[in-house]
Amino acid sequence: MSGLAHLVASLGGIGRLRPAPGTWGSAAVLPLALGGPWVCLAGAAVLVLAGLWALSRLEDAGADPPWVVVDEGAGQLVALTAVGGDGFLAQVVFAFVAFRVLDVAKPGPVGWADRTPGGWGVMRVSARSPSLVTVTGRVNNSPTWMGGRAGISTVRGGSPKSEERA
Repeated sequence: MSGLAHLVASLGGIGRLRPAPGTWGSAAVLPLALGGPWVCLAGAAVLVLAGLWALSRLEDAGADPPWVVVDEGAGQLVALTAVGGDGFLAQVVFAFVAFRVLDVAKPGPVGWADRTPGGWGVMRVSARSPSLVTVTGRVNNSPTWMGGRAGISTVRGGSPKSEERA
């Protein structure tokens, strides 16, 4: 069982890559952005639950060692829920970079979560960083949460073509 828990916690061994295993863990889930914000949200939920399960079974994972990257994968997916509409690639890049910066710097509430012991603390840190990304992140005037492909209009005041016709 410990082997499976290690596999889950390291996202299939990705956490063993060097340098910067957390960045590799975040990058591994980026293709899910193609599925849209709801796919990212569902993926994040699965990784959070799987991560909590794995971390509860691993004695050496409570202090968030570098090889544990399931939390980075989950957090990156939450940040990707902000992606949609025009400028898709730029938004994915922004979500990736912003999440990594916040996850490494751990400002404010992210730092507070970092001090929570055990598996909950490990998973909460990467839940706080993407929350800041989704609340603050706007790229190319797109809505910041569940916009575009989730069925929420990304047009405010009409499109440029409709303004030309007016």
